[in-house]
Amino acid sequence: MPVEALYRDDFYLSTAEAVVTAIHEDGGIELDRTCFYATSGGQPGDTGFLERSDGAKIQLAPTRHGATKDIVIHVPLEGEPQPLVGEKLTLHVDWPRRYRMMRMHTACHLLSVVCQYPITGAAVGEEEARVDFDMSETIDRHEVTAKLMALVKENHPVYVQWITDEELAANPGIVKSKNVRPPMGLGRVSLVCIGENSSIDSQPCGGTHVSETQEVGAIHIAKIEKKGKENRRFRIRFGEPDAAAEA
Repeated sequence: MPVEALYRDDFYLSTAEAVVTAIHEDGGIELDRTCFYATSGGQPGDTGFLERSDGAKIQLAPTRHGATKDIVIHVPLEGEPQPLVGEKLTLHVDWPRRYRMMRMHTACHLLSVVCQYPITGAAVGEEEARVDFDMSETIDRHEVTAKLMALVKENHPVYVQWITDEELAANPGIVKSKNVRPPMGLGRVSLVCIGENSSIDSQPCGGTHVSETQEVGAIHIAKIEKKGKENRRFRIRFGEPDAAAEA
């Protein structure tokens, strides 16, 4: 049965109640609804714990999808107790970790505004994100950092609009990524919009993001690496560039 993915409509929801609908042979837990983001599109799945009625906790590894995108599997750490099908649980997302992911993922979108080249790969992490661009030009990382921080400080709104799979298929040019396709197959696709009336950016994306750019906080481009003749890898890190230990 398809899960009610609460995180798709509220990125700030960190707790909810749900009922166990299935237990997999490997211990994976399916619920009727969840606020846990599942690993997808370069963003790791949420961690946290499931709370039983007696207060006992089931600690979780990163959440993942099942055979399809409408199946979300909560993965207990080794040795954790197993709930029963039909049992009611309270879900608790590791909020500090999720919020860092939201800030970093939003920073990746801002980088795609500053560097308007096709994206060939991306990965979001708690301390660092990377975005790979199909480009051969030389670009100064300090200049990119200054432009990123200008967008952060301007405090543009960040919000989601929904379009149908058919609308996306009819407008393939709005997808910046060359290799990662937007999350289709659920009937609707989320567009992450930045700026009033999408004045800064609009990009199909199923990840989680903050609601205004100033929430990203201080970020900088730590490194730009050459990965082939026409590929450059940008590494985004939190903090001020002069205060960071740059490898």
